[in-house]
Amino acid sequence: MEEFEVYMIFSSLWNRFYIRQTNNFEERIIRHNKGQVKSTKNGIPWELVDKFEVSSRTEAVALERKIKKRGAKRFLDNNNNNNNIEFGA
Repeated sequence: MEEFEVYMIFSSLWNRFYIRQTNNFEERIIRHNKGQVKSTKNGIPWELVDKFEVSSRTEAVALERKIKKRGAKRFLDNNNNNNNIEFGA
């Protein structure tokens, strides 16, 4: 079964986070920093803040939605205090 990662990157130029899921983070971050991703090309350079490995795309999508719903900074603050990530709502 293919593993997925939910990643959080940050642009100091835009002062904002970008959250997404992928099955190949190394390739994806290169594409972000080469300007090959339309939604992030103007925020170069992007730096990894955190990434979370999950066992399925379903879990990755659920975690991505959860992070976006809470907001990246709030999610990171909560996660640093509690290393258990809960999937779903």
